[in-house]
Amino acid sequence: MVQNCKKALSEVSNYLDGELDAGLKLTLEAHLTYCNHCHAVFDSVKKTIEIYCDDKLFSLPEDVRSRLHEALKRKLQGCK
Repeated sequence: MVQNCKKALSEVSNYLDGELDAGLKLTLEAHLTYCNHCHAVFDSVKKTIEIYCDDKLFSLPEDVRSRLHEALKRKLQGCK
């Protein structure tokens, strides 16, 4: 279950890649409906990918995914 922003943001890549199980996806989407910060991050990442890919989502290469996760972790260290 996604219980906080750190957990939600750690799943951004999996969510956008369609790799979450149905229960976690629903929990994450519920979190995004009330958490403006996480919603903004998810929306920004999705839009960046769409712009880069001409509106076509794709799976990120593992090194890009790893760097994204590390950047999110660093950002979250300053939050909550």
